[in-house]
Amino acid sequence: MTSAQPHLPTSREQAFLDVVENPKYERDSINGLKPFFDNKAPADIMAFYTPEELAALKALKGTDRDVEKRMPVKLTRHYFELATKSKSIQKLVKASPEETESLEGAEDPGNQMDYSPVEGLLHKYELGLMYVVPTCSAHCRFCYREELIGRKEIKRQDGTVKKKGMAQVDEVTTYIRAHNKLVADNGGRHPETGREKLREILMSGGDPMVLTNAKLAAWLGALAEAGIESIRIGTKEMAFYPDRFDDSFLAMLDRFHEAYPDVGLRLMVHFNHPDEFLLKDDNGNYIEKASGVYEWHPRSWKAMAGLVKRGWVAIENQSPIIKGVNDDADALRIMQRALKRVGANNHYFFCGRDIVAHKTFNVPIETAWEILNESQKGLSGVETHARLSITHYLGKTEVVAVTNAPMPGVPGTENGVVIFKLLRSAADARHRGKVCIVARNPDAIWFDGYADRVIFDEAGLFNYARVQAK
Repeated sequence: MTSAQPHLPTSREQAFLDVVENPKYERDSINGLKPFFDNKAPADIMAFYTPEELAALKALKGTDRDVEKRMPVKLTRHYFELATKSKSIQKLVKASPEETESLEGAEDPGNQMDYSPVEGLLHKYELGLMYVVPTCSAHCRFCYREELIGRKEIKRQDGTVKKKGMAQVDEVTTYIRAHNKLVADNGGRHPETGREKLREILMSGGDPMVLTNAKLAAWLGALAEAGIESIRIGTKEMAFYPDRFDDSFLAMLDRFHEAYPDVGLRLMVHFNHPDEFLLKDDNGNYIEKASGVYEWHPRSWKAMAGLVKRGWVAIENQSPIIKGVNDDADALRIMQRALKRVGANNHYFFCGRDIVAHKTFNVPIETAWEILNESQKGLSGVETHARLSITHYLGKTEVVAVTNAPMPGVPGTENGVVIFKLLRSAADARHRGKVCIVARNPDAIWFDGYADRVIFDEAGLFNYARVQAK
């Protein structure tokens, strides 16, 4: 690949950038536990932690079990106000000593950095994922990117140890152009990896929506000019700070669509629980309109409605199933129904990754499947598009089914089986659609819980080889 040159906007790109409004946003965030320890947080927010909880957390400061060494604490006022009526939301962002009771887990879950051709870019599928910022408006305690948010040094495949870097416009666009030229010159497939054109990019982090409109627009324009056909923005900002989706942001999207009408745009929102967007009364019940549908929080609704009415923007929700947060079939049923009703699609539910401290947050795989299956009873076909996925090194893997009956004549299946299927397959996608069948283990929270129970594995989930380091 040729070395990157400083990115110079084209005339079309510059014309788009010149009309972007760039207001400042006041999220009113509380950063860290220190304001709570020093009694300097706003008086109402101080009540988020009891004196006993703060004492327990303070006792861990500076030790191997320091919760903020694992994952920094951060909270917006909007999310705090929602949390006053929701134990689930409290669990999602409230630090607890139990987080560090077990620090088992992978520093680079799924060895994702094996697929990083340039810093800040993962190119595993026909889609590339970019780390564009290392923080969010608030921090989920279960975050799958705790190594990025916590700015931890991780060991790379080549043996070097350093923090994950952020994507740079010039390096990423140079790589995209070089890769796609090789693909085009080779008849539609990369001569070494067998990959097709890199045609879709997911802007991630951290949360891209903490960036200014100008910085978001710079990425959108540069990616479009590099030949990217579809851009996703992964964000939890609609839960943490919905006011970010204001008229200036929507106007920026409109100008982008006018300049690049053939480039698709998807907002990958991240609601974990209906308490994040539905109104509740003082008794903790959802407020129903006269029509019988649940009423949205007005700020959340304004944000969602502004996107939905732009028919060229797709909205997809995805969420892990997390212990104590949303391991509740009724809550997931309400969320899937409420989102689809307003035009947001239900994309994925995830089993927890094997991040550091994952044992605190992960629901057993079979339990997650049962919860999701139960949640989709009574929903219509279009409301139940979400599948249950686990991110394996080989690719996203669906939990297709959990059975209670044995497979006749097959030893080890007396208590039933779990069936996995590769939904996404790295590089040339040669393993997509292949399945793996394992004997049940109700306590398994990751693939390793089935390592001694493999019955059939054409997918290679338990016998894979990592890509070779260059």
